[in-house]
Amino acid sequence: MSHAEIDIVSPQEMPIIVELYNRIFRPPRDLSSFERRFRGRWNVLRLIARVRREPVGFFLGFELKPTVFFSWFYGVLPEYRGLGIGSRLMEAVHEFARQQGYESVRMECHNQHRAMLHLAIAKEYDIVGIRWDPDRGDNLIIFEKVLSA
Repeated sequence: MSHAEIDIVSPQEMPIIVELYNRIFRPPRDLSSFERRFRGRWNVLRLIARVRREPVGFFLGFELKPTVFFSWFYGVLPEYRGLGIGSRLMEAVHEFARQQGYESVRMECHNQHRAMLHLAIAKEYDIVGIRWDPDRGDNLIIFEKVLSA
């Protein structure tokens, strides 16, 4: 298990998350694209994973509906993968969602992100559907985990 610290961060730390996102994913996004996605959203959660105070991973999510929390993005820098940081981020999300009274957590994942698919299954998510992503021209697998008290 990693020695990463997982912290809930404020909107003022979004530039750090945007930088991490752009080091991990393509195409790149700017801060305004994240701000637009969060507009009108309830219970936005921003997490940063740090190793020796260096940001190495992040999470972004928000309420999908009153009983369901949506995990929008997880990301860990490639050189820090395999150390349990993604698991720690996911566990922090589950704890937050339980504390906020959500019954389940939903996430979507592209088929080519095999490590994330494996992590979701290892963390007892169920596959509940697929949907077409017109931006990437590919299917997304939809996962949901029922939270127990």
